[in-house]
Amino acid sequence: MQKIYFLLASILLTVTSIAQPTQNVRGKVFDSETFSPITAAKVQIPTKDSTNLYRAITDDDGSFLISNVPVGKYSLIVTFFGYDDKTVHIEVNSGKETILDIPMTEAYYTNAEEVVVTARKSGEVINELALISARQFSVEETNRYAGSRSDPARMASNFAGVQGADDSRNDIVVRGNSPLGVVWKVEGIDIPNPSHFATSGSTGGPVTILNNKLLGNSDFFMSAFPAEYGNSTAAVFDLKLRNGNNSNHEFTGQFGFLGTELLAEGPMSKTGNSSYLIMGRYSTLSIFKAMGIKIGTDAVPEYGDGAFKFNWRFKNGGNLSFFGIGGKSNIQIMISEQTKVSTEMYGEGDRDQYFGTSMLVSGFNYKQSLSDKTFLTTTLAYSYDEQHSHHNYLLRHVDTLLKGTPDEFQNITIDSAYQLMGYQFQFHKVAYHIAVTHKFNTRHLIKAGINTDLYYTIQRDSALALVTDKNFQLRWDYSGAYTLIQPFIQWKWRATENMDVTAGLHAQYFSLSNRFSGIEPRIGWRWKIKNNHSIFAGAGMHSQTQPLYTYTYNKFDANGDKIYHNKNMDFSKSIHTGIGYESFLGKSWNLKFETYYQYLYSIPVTIQPSSFSLINMGAGFQRFFPDSLSNKGTGRNYGLEVTVQKFFDKSFFVLVTASLYDSQYKGSDGVMRNTSYNGNYVFNVLGGKEFKLGVKQSISLGIKATYAGGQRYGYVDLVETEKYHELVFVDEGFNSRRFKNYFRLDLKLSWKYNARKLTHEIGLDLVNILNTKNVLSLAYAPNLVDPTAEPIATKNQLGFLPLFYYKIDFRFTKKTN
Repeated sequence: MQKIYFLLASILLTVTSIAQPTQNVRGKVFDSETFSPITAAKVQIPTKDSTNLYRAITDDDGSFLISNVPVGKYSLIVTFFGYDDKTVHIEVNSGKETILDIPMTEAYYTNAEEVVVTARKSGEVINELALISARQFSVEETNRYAGSRSDPARMASNFAGVQGADDSRNDIVVRGNSPLGVVWKVEGIDIPNPSHFATSGSTGGPVTILNNKLLGNSDFFMSAFPAEYGNSTAAVFDLKLRNGNNSNHEFTGQFGFLGTELLAEGPMSKTGNSSYLIMGRYSTLSIFKAMGIKIGTDAVPEYGDGAFKFNWRFKNGGNLSFFGIGGKSNIQIMISEQTKVSTEMYGEGDRDQYFGTSMLVSGFNYKQSLSDKTFLTTTLAYSYDEQHSHHNYLLRHVDTLLKGTPDEFQNITIDSAYQLMGYQFQFHKVAYHIAVTHKFNTRHLIKAGINTDLYYTIQRDSALALVTDKNFQLRWDYSGAYTLIQPFIQWKWRATENMDVTAGLHAQYFSLSNRFSGIEPRIGWRWKIKNNHSIFAGAGMHSQTQPLYTYTYNKFDANGDKIYHNKNMDFSKSIHTGIGYESFLGKSWNLKFETYYQYLYSIPVTIQPSSFSLINMGAGFQRFFPDSLSNKGTGRNYGLEVTVQKFFDKSFFVLVTASLYDSQYKGSDGVMRNTSYNGNYVFNVLGGKEFKLGVKQSISLGIKATYAGGQRYGYVDLVETEKYHELVFVDEGFNSRRFKNYFRLDLKLSWKYNARKLTHEIGLDLVNILNTKNVLSLAYAPNLVDPTAEPIATKNQLGFLPLFYYKIDFRFTKKTN
C-alpha cells in the first residue's frame, strides 16, 4: 500500500513540475460598423513578467498571431490611431487555439480634425446601433453561470429583467412579457424555436438545440431595439456563429447527462482561406436505454442535434459561409404501463402521450466590403419545423390486493383505451435578408435593408370534443403559402465626442392576414459623462404576428363549411420607453440602473366578454384553441432594474441583478388583472472563483441564488374541468392568487487540466441543490383511489438535478516546412 501511495505522489509531483503548456492567440481586427479590416493595429498581452513580450501587428487582412502564450487568463489590448482602444479578457487553454474577432470603434473627430480616443469597456454590445436595454451575450462569461446547463436562454435568465417561466423548460419572461414575444435570429434571419420538444408557436423547450460551442459573442435586446429587428414585442436573441479554426485541426469530445457530443474544426485548404466546423450530439439517456441501463423512468426523452459552418474568404475581401443547425426529438409517456399507484417523474395522468418535433435551418451568408465606407451582408436560408402528437385516453380502475395484510397494495387495471386526439404541423420557410451599411464619416452612418420570409404550412389536427364523444372534430385542415416582409432603415449620429443618437424606421406586412403594421419609429440616445459614467434613453414602436397556427384554427358553419374565424387577426403591438444610468468602475466592474414602461395594445382577446388574452399564452407544452378573437386587448409593464457586475478578468466574477416590476392586462371584459407572468420581483446573486493548482491545473467554483415572486393562478371551475378533463378557470379572480415565493440555489464545480495540446475538464452542475419544492401551477389530476376527490393537484418545479460532464479538447498542429 505504501508503494502505491508513493507512486501516486510521484505522478502528482511529475504532473505539476512539467513546464507550463502554451497556445496560440489569433484573431482579426476590423471596423465595428463597416467590418473593413484594420491594418497595422497593435495587439498586445501585458504580463507581470516583463521579459516575455506577447504582441503582434495586424496584417493587410486585419489578422494577427501571438505564439506560445502560456495557458491562463489575460487582458488583450488593441490600439490603432483613429480608433478607440479595445480591451478583451481572454482565457488560453492548451487544447484549443484562442481565436478572436475584435471590432473597433472609430474615434470621434472634432472640427479641427483632432482625434479623441476613449477606451471600450467589457460587456458592451456588438451592435453599436443599440444604445438602451441591450446586453452582450459572452459565451465564455455566461458559461460560468451555475445552473445554466450551457443553454443560451437559461444563461440570459440571469440578466436583470429576465427570468425563467418553468425550471423544466428554457422559456424566458422578459419584463413581464409572454415568452411568445421572444425572437431568435442567426445571420440576420429569424429562425424557428431552437429547442427540442418545442410546442408549436412557443419559443422554448426542455433542451436547447443550440450548442454554445458553436456560438460567438452575441447580442440580447430587451426593448426599443434598433430598427433592423422586428416581429417581436419582448426580446431578440441575435446569435453569431463562429468560424472554425482556419489554421489547425481541433477536436472536442464531451460526455454528460444532457448529451454525448463530438466537434471537429479546421482548415479546408493550405492557404488558410477556408475552414470547417461540424458538431453533433445525442441524448445520453437514450444511449443508456439502448444499453439496458435503468434510469428511474421509462419515459426517456430521445433527441439528437447537429450543426455545421463552412467558411470561405476570397481575395476581393468577400466572405461566404454555409451554415446549418437542426435537431429531432421524441418521447413516449406511457401511463398505461403503470400498474402501481405511485408518483412518476412525469406525473400521473389519464392518457398515453406520443410527442415528437423536428427543426432545421440552413443557408448561405455573404459579406463584402464594397469600399472602405460601405459594407454589404446578405443571407438566403431555408428552415423547417414540425410537431406531431397523438393521445390515447385510458379508462382505469384501482384494485386493492392482499387487503388487510402487511403486503396490501393497490394495482391499476386498464379497462379500455381509445384515441383521443392526433395532429401534425409542418412549417417550411425560405428567408432572405439583405442590408447595406454606409459610413459617411466618423459622425454619420446609415444602415438599410429588408427581411423577406416565404412560408408554406401544412396543418392537420382532429380530436374528440369530449372524452365521452365518439366522433372526431376536425380542428385544423390547412395548407397554404404566405409572406412576411420587413423593410428597415436606421441612422447613427455621433452628435459630440460623448453623445450618440440613433433613429430608425421599421415596418412589416403579413399576407396571410393582409395586415400592415404601419411605420414604426425607433430612437435611442446615450450621453457619456466624464469618469466612465453615462445616461441613456430610448423609445420604439414594435409589432408581432400571432403564433402561426392560431390563424388557421377552423370551425364549421351551419352548412358544414370551414370558417377560419381568426385568419384576419392584426399584429400585437407595443410601445417601449426606457431611461437609465450606467457606470464602469475600474477595469472590470459595472453598475447599471434602468427603468422602463411598455404599453401593449391590439392584443387578441375573445369577442365575448372574458378574462382570456393571448398576452398570457406561450409557456408550457400546451397549445391553445381560441374562440373568435379581436385585437382589442391591452396591457402594460413597468419596472426598475439594477445590475452590479464584475467581469471575469483574473480569477473571479460577480453578478447581482434585481428586477422590480408590475405586469397587468385587460381582457374583453374590461377588467384589469395580473398577467400570468407578473411575479413582481426577481433577485439573482451569482459568483465564481477559480483556484490555480500549479501551472497546469485549476478548480472553479460557481454559485447562484434566485429569489422571485410566486406563480399566479386563479379559481378552478370544477364542473367545466370534469367535463373537459382539463383545468378550466373562472373569470372572476383569475390570476388574483399566487403560490409561495420561488427560491433556488445552484452550485457548479469544475476541474481543468492543461496538458500539451490537450485540455481535460470535468464538471458537476448541481441544480436546486437544496431540493426546494417550488410550486409551478395547478394540474388536472383525477384520483384513481378516490374518484369523488377534486381532480386538482399542485405541480412542482424541478427538484434537485445533478448534471455531470467530461470534456476533452485536443488539436493537431499544421506542419510547416
